[in-house]
Amino acid sequence: MIRVRASAARGHANHGWLDTYYSFSFSNYYDPKHMGFRDLRVINEDRVSAGRGFGAHPHNDMEIITYIIDGELSHRDSTGTEATIRQNDVQRMSAGTGVVHSEYNNSDKPVHLLQIWIMPEANDLPPSYEDRTFKREDKQNQLRLIASRDGDGGSTKTNQDASVYASLLDGGKSLALDLPAGRHAWVQLISGELTVNGTHLGAGDGAAISNETKLTLASVGGNGAAEFLLFDLA
Repeated sequence: MIRVRASAARGHANHGWLDTYYSFSFSNYYDPKHMGFRDLRVINEDRVSAGRGFGAHPHNDMEIITYIIDGELSHRDSTGTEATIRQNDVQRMSAGTGVVHSEYNNSDKPVHLLQIWIMPEANDLPPSYEDRTFKREDKQNQLRLIASRDGDGGSTKTNQDASVYASLLDGGKSLALDLPAGRHAWVQLISGELTVNGTHLGAGDGAAISNETKLTLASVGGNGAAEFLLFDLA
């Protein structure tokens, strides 16, 4: 079963410096039909203006993944971590018992990103941070693991039974992924066009997938590569 979360149906807020789309209920956007999927709680597609950002604010008991589509974002948190992540970078912060952080676009152009929250497998874990670079060729026409429970294959490590893959799939190309019994998936299409087991997705669309044993993902030619994230969830 595949249920499409259409891009145009997402929540939306434009604060001037921040233009954001919510796949699930977040901040002032509330829809009881869209509170998350399995342990996936938040997918926000953000565009942050140059020289602007999120001031210091707290989080706890959440796995927070930032995927940079274009531009750069600087991070600072109460554990003493300071880092700047750019296109092809992935950042993972486990908020655990509590962390205060800020995120700013210190560059001279907007930054485009996905902010993702995954519920942790346990509360009150120690806060932690890491980031990784996955070059374009690492994702070209393949499913590149970027986050996983055990940090497999050089991916970032999350405190949940969830695996996150990134891909840049050229037009006319396809990929397949087996889903064992009891597993679920979410596909978030960033750009291009994609079919998932024949179901069409356009840029910004998501797809909640259950009771499927195999996924076939095909990029529809003519609109460049399809860039997407795939979440394998318990």
